[in-house]
Order: sequence, then structure tokens, then C-alpha cells
Amino acid sequence: MIAIIDYDAGNIRSVEKALQSLGEEVIITRDEDVLLSADKVVLPGVGAFGDAMERLNEYGLVSVIQKIVKKKTPFLGICLGLQLLFDSSEEAPGVKGLGILPGKIVRFPSDYGLKIPQIGWNSLSQPNKGRLFKGIDDGEFVYFVHSYYLCAQDLNDVVATTEYGVTVHAAVERDNIFACQFHPEKSSDVGLRILKNFIDL
Repeated sequence: MIAIIDYDAGNIRSVEKALQSLGEEVIITRDEDVLLSADKVVLPGVGAFGDAMERLNEYGLVSVIQKIVKKKTPFLGICLGLQLLFDSSEEAPGVKGLGILPGKIVRFPSDYGLKIPQIGWNSLSQPNKGRLFKGIDDGEFVYFVHSYYLCAQDLNDVVATTEYGVTVHAAVERDNIFACQFHPEKSSDVGLRILKNFIDL
């Protein structure tokens, strides 16, 4: 069973439907016992970093996430869910992230003439071959919607990058922690393959 963490963020239902389409039993919950007993856990989300951290704290989910990670349960962050795993974000100065992985979230520079947020399909490069990307070639396209991007502190964690004026750390893996800035649930066959790789861990 895959548990999706319910913290009132956007985009949770589309992740649920994508996982169900792959034959998985999925539950959306913030119940600690259910989350800790799940085979795998997903933290999706669309929205603002500060608001999201406020809700995770309000619902007592920060400590639950720490327990899940310590338990070595496979854990997948998607979009905002990736950003929350890191130390901080320029979107919410002074707000601490979960700090599970080292790095910070920064805003796209405004001096490149780029449209912000970045919305659309971008190709991925794979500097380190990750388990989520088994069977997926360099250059495959996935779907992004974001105004802020990850600068990971440890480049060994980075398994996919994309270019949008700057190099974006688009996916990370470390031990049982996996995260994508893009939306695999909206990235057609490639995205479903990434989710299937997570299911098969």
C-alpha cells in the first residue's frame, strides 16, 4: 500500500490516480499509524513553501515524516514535495524546511528573459544513474511547473538535471529518499515509468 501525505496541498488527486492506474492500492491520509505502516510514502504538492511547512507543522506531520525516513520506508517527494525536503527556500525567508537532504531552493533569475514560472516540457540529463530512471534514456521530456528550483548541496544526490537559463537539479536520490521537481503523474509514459520504478523498489 502506498500512502500519500494529506496536508491540504494541491495536485494530490492526480498523483493518486496515476498510482492507481499502475494497479496500486493508494490511501490519502495524515494518520501517523497508517503512514508508518505503509510500504511506500509520497509527499506531492503544488503551492507555497511557507504555507506548506506551516500545515505540516500544524498537522504534526514533520515528526511523522522524520520517523518514516528513519524507518527506511521508500519516500517520494514531488514538485513542492521535493522542495520541502531541503533546508530552506527563498520563497519563505526564515522558514525551515524538513532538512532531510542538504540544499536550498532558489528563485529563477529574472535577468534571462525567462517566463516564470517555468511551465512545460523539458528534457532531462542524468549525471548519476538513479533507480527512478531505470530504463529511461537521457533526453526524455517531463513536465514542469515551478518558479523556484533546487540547488542541492551534495551533487552525488542529483540524478537528473534540466536547463532553464540555469541548471536545475530536477531529481534527487539518497538511500530511501527520492524526489522530482517535475510532475511524473503529468509526464505521460515516461512519468508513469518513473512512478512504476518507485513502486518496484
